[in-house]
Amino acid sequence: MYALGLDSGTQGTKALVVNIESGEVVGRGYARHRMIEGLKPGQSEQDPGEWLLALEEALSQAIKTAAIDTKDIVCLGISGQQHGFVPLDKDHQPIRPAKLWNDTSTVEETEEIIRGLGGKKVFIEKLGLSLAVGYTASKILWLKKHEPENYARLRLILLPHNYLNLYLTGRPHMEYGDASGTGLMDIRNRRWHQEALRAIDPELEGKLPPLSHPAEPVGYIRPEIAARFGLGRVLVAAGGGDNMMAAVGTGNVTPGLLTVSLGTSGTIFSYSDKPFFDPEGEIAAFCDSTGGWLPLLCTMNVTNTTELLKELLALNNEELEALAAGARPGAAGLIFLPFIDGERVPVLPEASAVFFGLTRQNFNRQNLARAVMEGTILNLGYGFSRMQALGLQAREIRATGGGARSRTWLQVLADVFATPVTTLTEPESAAYGAALQAIWCYRLQKKERVELAHLVEKMVRKDVLAAIPRPEISALYQELQARFNSLFKTLSYEFGQQRRLVRTRF
Repeated sequence: MYALGLDSGTQGTKALVVNIESGEVVGRGYARHRMIEGLKPGQSEQDPGEWLLALEEALSQAIKTAAIDTKDIVCLGISGQQHGFVPLDKDHQPIRPAKLWNDTSTVEETEEIIRGLGGKKVFIEKLGLSLAVGYTASKILWLKKHEPENYARLRLILLPHNYLNLYLTGRPHMEYGDASGTGLMDIRNRRWHQEALRAIDPELEGKLPPLSHPAEPVGYIRPEIAARFGLGRVLVAAGGGDNMMAAVGTGNVTPGLLTVSLGTSGTIFSYSDKPFFDPEGEIAAFCDSTGGWLPLLCTMNVTNTTELLKELLALNNEELEALAAGARPGAAGLIFLPFIDGERVPVLPEASAVFFGLTRQNFNRQNLARAVMEGTILNLGYGFSRMQALGLQAREIRATGGGARSRTWLQVLADVFATPVTTLTEPESAAYGAALQAIWCYRLQKKERVELAHLVEKMVRKDVLAAIPRPEISALYQELQARFNSLFKTLSYEFGQQRRLVRTRF
């Protein structure tokens, strides 16, 4: 028997066929998504129809490469990009393109909602997390204010993975994990927050599905879709947001594990069996897709910085790795603040990147490469220290993403965090997590007594690439972390003073 796991991200859809007994991946598929071009600055949108086409193409490829009897596929799970806003009419058809997680055109609406609930601190106290610009709530208010004719047609609000589940099953559905990233949910009590809903529309709750536990399935694939792929009766699990599914796919479903994703952006998250609360709102206190919680930190700058350096110095990945490995830890005093695209944590949306401490001795390719890698991890280290201060403890880091293929980056991560780092044999953690959640759900439906923690312990396998922290280097990085933190705080203060001066004079 087999499970299907799909991950519908910003760039494309990935599909896996997974053996439900061994966890082995036997088939893979991929299809790209197109972005809508020509939008205003800050806007980021996609046609949900793109996701449907990509789902079908990726699914077809995965089934073909698996070379199995399609009637042996019994369950399916979907991971999707978080925070997207999919507005549907009375016939469950998209009213307009979906606004995505990285759409930042709703700053005014975000501030309006926060003011409506009493300010930032009060908002955090009431809902259990801060309202970031990318969350779904402000996108809904944006539609109401900027496209009232479309808002008048709005009957159902879904997130991207929910929309794909609706297409497959015909049932609107929303589970705790992805819903907690809307900015409309009381994450501690796992229910819609009535005051947050009313700040947008007194009738908003009627446009949202009821919330469900992630162990509850959505339903079964509609017969006409199943017939198209030669499938039989396939159970569709709840699925979840990509970070929630990546937690499952990396085995991060019990306390003490930490997943670090080193992609274009950087993400840190861990499992908590009780609500996680950050009174400052720096750590996103999401629910997860197991029935627990998922404290999460997201930074904006990791491999985007190395891509720029590779382009500048005409390097490939192997050459970059050799340069960084050829410099000593600390890059001879060179510090890189990696805020190429501004930053989410620390909250510096208008910041820019800085090389600090350049000297005649350290101004070379090796130290530049080393400083860039170290800077991205020291930036994550700031947020990791915040998580630790709030009570999160980690005995092991599981690294994913493109940066996790670099031995140097992994070693820097282990040394800065003073925690052992491992990698995993299956790189597509979100799609794999969706398949594992589907297997869990399928077995529960068959009345089997199975714990998700036991399932992932059996199926999530570690790779040979790993890094152990070195105490003497960790001590060095502890000093560098303090300098890094002091530097960005000083520079951000000076930048703020300059902006105020410019406003006063002009």
